[in-house]
Amino acid sequence: MSKLAEDARKYWNVQTFCLLTLTLIALGVALSLLRTVLVPFVLAVFLTHCLIPVIDAQRRYLRLPKGVAIAATALLSAVLIALCGSLVAGSVSSASHRLADYETQFQHFTESMARSVPLARFGVEVDAEQIARFFTIQEGTGWQFISAALGEAANVLSGGVIVMIFMLFLLLSSRGGADGQRPSGMLGEIETSVQRYIVTTVLLSLATALLVGLSLAVLGVELAWIFAFLTFLLNFVPSIGAIIASLLPLPVILLSPELSMTAKVSAIVIPALIQFLVGSFIQPKVQGSALALHPVVVLLALMFFGMIWGISGAFLAAPITAVVRIICARIPVTRPLADVLAGNLRVLAAEDRGTAAAERTRLA
Repeated sequence: MSKLAEDARKYWNVQTFCLLTLTLIALGVALSLLRTVLVPFVLAVFLTHCLIPVIDAQRRYLRLPKGVAIAATALLSAVLIALCGSLVAGSVSSASHRLADYETQFQHFTESMARSVPLARFGVEVDAEQIARFFTIQEGTGWQFISAALGEAANVLSGGVIVMIFMLFLLLSSRGGADGQRPSGMLGEIETSVQRYIVTTVLLSLATALLVGLSLAVLGVELAWIFAFLTFLLNFVPSIGAIIASLLPLPVILLSPELSMTAKVSAIVIPALIQFLVGSFIQPKVQGSALALHPVVVLLALMFFGMIWGISGAFLAAPITAVVRIICARIPVTRPLADVLAGNLRVLAAEDRGTAAAERTRLA
């Protein structure tokens, strides 16, 4: 009898794994096909939770009506967006005038690198000028990159109109903390977890961006505040975003002729050190268990949503996965999946359901 029970349990585990795999594939296909609709809506929900604490603070401390608080928040957001847009436009215009200098520096850099490669010791003859010509930036490449970036920005702005419409309806239908209680149960837990994650991430990203921008500006790196703005945005992408933000200034730093070697090394090391300290020490202590997700699960979610939704999916991967974990934890059948997402793998190793339940209670 025990042999039959053991075989039945193994068969049930295999069947569950196969069904879960098929469900995940079907879900990925559905999310990819509905990307045009779902991405603006989920972004609107994400941004709405960013603005709700600001609206609640105005209603609680300034005693403003809900409509006035929403209008003031929208006006403040528009001013911030305009300032960021003017900063980006001014920096891009300034960089476009120095594009020829960057191309010249890049040519000198590739020529020196080609001459310094010790391939002659191994009997390989290298034509340094030919290699330098191979790595030379073609005429007009920089302008093509800038025009492509501006075209992508125009697409983002056009899609932002739909996001703003969704946000308007979500804000008008939301129950604020000044005159009404927040939802309880699963919905309240989801809202609290997502808002805590958003608020802490925004504050930490803003502090990191200011430190990075200030350090680059003091060292004389061009486009310092553009890199600070990109640092703020990329810090919403867990783990990988900080690495990308640290690597982005490298071409400008290495190709700037007015920077000394000490300044170049400092411009590379200081922002990377800031990212490391914030990401490894400050952020885990401040953010705590806002999402209650294992780091490996966050990386897998980042790859999954980034593959089907692109950059927007990378920004939304962590909060979406946290919502999935909370929902799974509320349903008895899917509680083991919530334990896996939280990193409690010992629950799966329990011999029976009673032991698993006791393990979940102890870990909680």
